Amino acid sequence: MGKMVAPFSSWPWENLGKFKYLLYGPIIAKVIQTQIQGFNFKNDWFLHILIISVLRFAVYFLWSCFVNMLFLTFNRKINNQGYDFKQIDKEWNWENFILLQALIGSMAFYTFPSIVENVPFWNSKGLIAILLLHIGVSEPLYYWVHRYFHGGYLFSHYHSIHHSSPVLHPFTGATKSFLEHLILAAIIGIPVIGSLIMGYGSIITIYGYILVYEFLTCLGHSNVEIIPHQLFEKFSFLRYLIYTPSYHSLHHTEMGTNFCLFMPLFDAIWNTLNSNSWELHKKISSNAEKKGRVPEFVFLAHVVDVGSSMHAPFVNRFVAAHPYTPWHSMVPLWPLAFVVMLIMWAKAKTFLISFYNLRGRFHATWAVPRFGFQYFLPFAQEGINNHIEEAILRADRDGVKVISLAALNKNEALNGGGTLFVNKHPNLRVRVVHGNTLTAAVILNEIPKDVTEVFLTGATSKLGRAIALYLCQRKVRVLMLTLATERFQKIQKEAPLDCQAYLVQVTKYQAAQNCKTWIVGKWITPRQQSWAPKGAHFHQFVVPPVLPFRRDCTYGDLAAMRLPEDVQGLGSCEYTMDRGVVHACHAGGVVHLLEGWKHHEVGAIDVDRIDLVWNAALKHGLKPVSSSAAQQKFNVE
Repeated sequence: MGKMVAPFSSWPWENLGKFKYLLYGPIIAKVIQTQIQGFNFKNDWFLHILIISVLRFAVYFLWSCFVNMLFLTFNRKINNQGYDFKQIDKEWNWENFILLQALIGSMAFYTFPSIVENVPFWNSKGLIAILLLHIGVSEPLYYWVHRYFHGGYLFSHYHSIHHSSPVLHPFTGATKSFLEHLILAAIIGIPVIGSLIMGYGSIITIYGYILVYEFLTCLGHSNVEIIPHQLFEKFSFLRYLIYTPSYHSLHHTEMGTNFCLFMPLFDAIWNTLNSNSWELHKKISSNAEKKGRVPEFVFLAHVVDVGSSMHAPFVNRFVAAHPYTPWHSMVPLWPLAFVVMLIMWAKAKTFLISFYNLRGRFHATWAVPRFGFQYFLPFAQEGINNHIEEAILRADRDGVKVISLAALNKNEALNGGGTLFVNKHPNLRVRVVHGNTLTAAVILNEIPKDVTEVFLTGATSKLGRAIALYLCQRKVRVLMLTLATERFQKIQKEAPLDCQAYLVQVTKYQAAQNCKTWIVGKWITPRQQSWAPKGAHFHQFVVPPVLPFRRDCTYGDLAAMRLPEDVQGLGSCEYTMDRGVVHACHAGGVVHLLEGWKHHEVGAIDVDRIDLVWNAALKHGLKPVSSSAAQQKFNVE
């Protein structure tokens, strides 16, 4: 028999998915009807319900954006762990309560229309009435309801879902059982309905009360301490009138304390106020101005394009928790994102975008405030290098051990794969890593071991050179597409004498019309792809990846590896990568740190280290993305 579900623990529309929004249909239909009948804005309370619903959603959404702006909030965090995918998925339907309360409110106004007849825009007595009802009824009622929900049955069957999130987030404040939100609807409704029954209600006070209620709920669950401790030191009585994020965080770590809604006064009255509340608040508030936790590893990323800039966690954490695709719902934000791009170009500095923990080590991703197309503007390259250099020097000052450069940040034409910075600053303590050695290893280990011939574009690049030299030593014939004969010959001379014949220069795509293994290091058009034979597979290390034009061929993803299973606090995807998967250059920096290597990995790839780096990655629990890759790899023992 299946496990019994507690009454009212799950939501009635739980299985409807996105279709639950159709439940707003009757309210929308009523708004249309009232507008046709000539109702004005002031008297159309069904319209007010819809507007309030949208505004409530906006309050939570904007708080979520703020909380994930780590460049502003990281030093103020109470719990230094990150939001992992499990928590993000669990809080996916956080907005259920907005729909619930919209339905309850619309039914109440439909059943008792006299309550909202001739309600003015403003009534000063309404503000006093709604405050008195909140303090005198809603606050103590919530306190005792909340306290009872920490009892055995009520907690395990209802309230435990709220406490199951390891790190507080505004959406955590809204993630509760159906029964709890029914009770909360009554608690928030008492001041609203009460002020209306008393004849003192007004549109502004109702809007204001509901939105302030949601604002304070988000504040308490934000995990970011923004209230200065000096305020309470100067006006000590305020600490009993308004809670702080650190105050409520103690309730989630020491659940027998700090039960109040928004006013610690009631915890003080009933002797459940945590004695560490003010000390923790002062400690976190004081530390906000100090240097925060220093990462041991930094991945220095960049923005690919305007569309992918909206994939950042501080824009929408649910979007960021999935591989990047051009979401249609994000299209309306494109003009705003374009304006932000211009502002970043003019003003922004390198900033913290995400982080995770791996075996007690703090790993961070910093973003250079530049978009992909800007890297190809000659007049912008000096400024980009300045940003990268400043990031490296900042990492060096802070004590970062390894900084790994993302694709365009290590462009050969830009800074020689990082050699520019290492040569300019020979005494760097931070190790600068381009990660290309592991990138080459990933690509090479995707190639079936029985392959005897490959076609290589981008053949004279750092990666192309390393891949060609590695394969020729294993007696694989490499068709290297290049017009630069001198550069080809230079690479050919690096190969052992008995392997040089396996490197063949070709100048046209037609030369690969019988080769089923293409390694693409330079973007190719659909016309160029047409020369591949049926059944060909395109391995690639080109950014952005090539368009999958051929339906009779297969296309590999960009070189990537899956982080070890014990990674903690990872809740965003890296560009188009799946959850837990990072670009190989990112993974290469992680391996560099875990191995404790003291050298810089810049400039040309040391082909002799490819197998060494690959085996080190596997040893530390990083895995190839494709399950077949491990089975089909070259024997590197």
